[in-house]
Amino acid sequence: MITSSAFFAGILGLGAPELIVVLIILLVLFGGSKLPSLAKGLGQSVKEFKKASKEADEEEKPAAEKKAETTAAPAPKTHGSN
Repeated sequence: MITSSAFFAGILGLGAPELIVVLIILLVLFGGSKLPSLAKGLGQSVKEFKKASKEADEEEKPAAEKKAETTAAPAPKTHGSN
């Protein structure tokens, strides 16, 4: 599992000093009492996003399987329409 510091270092090019500066700016902007609630809200948002994306993937699988079955099955012949 990727740690958050490895994620920021790899993706965004941020090191430890840059992360500390960002955290200090957040502390000044939002204050110490609001940071925990801000982090909680962010965590809940990420959790709901993952849940919704998982549900969307589960809905797409049956639809794709159903489409594959209909294209693989031969069409039934009708009599008397010639």
